Amino acid sequence: MLNEAIFREYDIRGLAETELADANVERIAMAVAAIYVREGKKKIAVGMDGRPSSERIKERFTCTLARYGLQVTDLGLVPTPVVYFAAFRDQLGGAVIITASHNPSEYNGFKVMLGTAALYGDQVKEIYRLAANGPFAPEKKGSVRKQDILEEYLRYIEANIKLQKKLRVVIDGGNGTGGITAPELYRRLGAEVIPIYCDVDGRFPNHHPDPTVVKNLQDLIAKVKETGADLGIGLDGDADRLGVVDGRGRILWGDQLLVLYARDILRNHPGATIISEVKASEVLSSEIRKAGGRPIMWKAGHSLIKKKIFEEKALAAGEVSGHIFFNDKWFGFDDAVYAGARLLEILAATDSSLADLYDSIPAVFNTPEIRVDCGDDVKFRVVDAIRDHFRRILPVNDIDGARVQFPHGWALVRASNTQPSLVVRFEADSEEELRKIQAQVEAVIRDAQAGAASGN
Repeated sequence: MLNEAIFREYDIRGLAETELADANVERIAMAVAAIYVREGKKKIAVGMDGRPSSERIKERFTCTLARYGLQVTDLGLVPTPVVYFAAFRDQLGGAVIITASHNPSEYNGFKVMLGTAALYGDQVKEIYRLAANGPFAPEKKGSVRKQDILEEYLRYIEANIKLQKKLRVVIDGGNGTGGITAPELYRRLGAEVIPIYCDVDGRFPNHHPDPTVVKNLQDLIAKVKETGADLGIGLDGDADRLGVVDGRGRILWGDQLLVLYARDILRNHPGATIISEVKASEVLSSEIRKAGGRPIMWKAGHSLIKKKIFEEKALAAGEVSGHIFFNDKWFGFDDAVYAGARLLEILAATDSSLADLYDSIPAVFNTPEIRVDCGDDVKFRVVDAIRDHFRRILPVNDIDGARVQFPHGWALVRASNTQPSLVVRFEADSEEELRKIQAQVEAVIRDAQAGAASGN
């Protein structure tokens, strides 16, 4: 039986040994093949992360695609952005990445592309409907061939990025697939690399591979301080998100990083559009305008952001969670290893340290992303209740959840599209106002959860 709940807003994620047992993997592959055949696509790339279940899932998935006449290129164990790179470079009919990103090791899943566009929303739900009920494409002999494109990926970025001086960087691969590419690339660019946890181990034995969680960055911070490195870069499980710490061990969240990237891009492209998402600080849009750019706030989610980039012809985008997208010298998709290289390039071109650049960003008081446990069956109802409560008394932006504008700050509550939780963030112009806003909103969250639990 297929669990409809694993078909999320912009990918598919579930428990590997039950929800993604072989029979279910085959049905999902049959559904994806039906979409590719219907859309006239033939050449498909498939890659996987390093989870214990990924090889099994990849073998069943690729063989099933080939049963429907598709020409499948098996890229093997690679970071998610390397699969994106293959799709864009060769203008493939589609691509599939077998990964559960930063979820625990017992999970796995699929990120699915049609051409170079990531499927999301109703398109992901269509995969569920087809997998559950058909119809499927007629069977026809296809093929599976293995290909190693890592060298081409590395060479492309080498030609794209130049460092004007040597930097020392610590890389925490989180035992994810970024350990395959990041140390090698940064060494080729001329940096001194100090790797930790860069061996691929999908059981994630050292810490959870999510660089948005402060405790997961503690080893990186300690190593940066110990070695006197210029910066540290932490990667998530499939290397499409990064976390960064400066030489003093301070964390730069995704919206702070985007300030630095936007300033750099806008020097050469005045007036360019830069896209943020609803969790981003007010400082980001202010700094984009100050640098001569056009800021747009949009929905969170890598698929949604990528679509918006091409619609708006934006040159960069970013999320607080560390998804960073470049569309000037790159292809518009999120790649943590490439984003790290762009940061090295910025630092190597200035006499300022990353700590200096951190201090150049106007200070406000805010929280990182806070995740509040909330069941998949009720989380959207809870957000609706919070939105309706505050809308009676304060301005609310409901483009993605509820972003409530207070006189001295703002609060965001939205349903996670990848986990049974709410994503919450707060910002204010003082610590006192931050505490007030957080306390008020958290009380409303508790009431909304209690109401949802009782059926009210």
